[in-house]
Amino acid sequence: MANETSSRLTHLAEDGSAAMVDVGDKANTVRIAEAEGHVRMKPETLKLILDGNMKKGDVIGVARIAGIMAAKQTANLIPLCHPLALTKVSVDITPDDALPGLRVRTLAKLTGKTGVEMEALMAASVACLTIYDMGKAVDRGMEIGGIRVIAKSGGKSGTWDLKTEEAE
Repeated sequence: MANETSSRLTHLAEDGSAAMVDVGDKANTVRIAEAEGHVRMKPETLKLILDGNMKKGDVIGVARIAGIMAAKQTANLIPLCHPLALTKVSVDITPDDALPGLRVRTLAKLTGKTGVEMEALMAASVACLTIYDMGKAVDRGMEIGGIRVIAKSGGKSGTWDLKTEEAE
């Protein structure tokens, strides 16, 4: 059951207006968040990407860098996010013939006063968008989906894992 603090929206002031959360009094802790997403595409498109035959270049490499760069810019794009000094961002992109397509998994980490879920989500989203951008010339019907936080740790609320929640 949710407590009073976790059951209300934190980015609302008493009068209902949008507000940035004051994290000044919170303790610095190691905070980690993981997110995922995927890009579904034609099998032929996946083969072109994996064989390195896309005209725009190394799709997976460019998408990985784009995701890392995006995580670092989250506060510039999401109005109420705090600018954070990230200590690690990773973006792993793997083929999945069952989709068919590419699966993206990201991790954002820092030692600080607020979580990094938005940074992990931003990395996953932009990596997927980059895959679409680089492949759209051969497959405009690609589908981006499944973007979500899959785990987080640190801070007052502790650890949360999607697998554990789904099992309950």
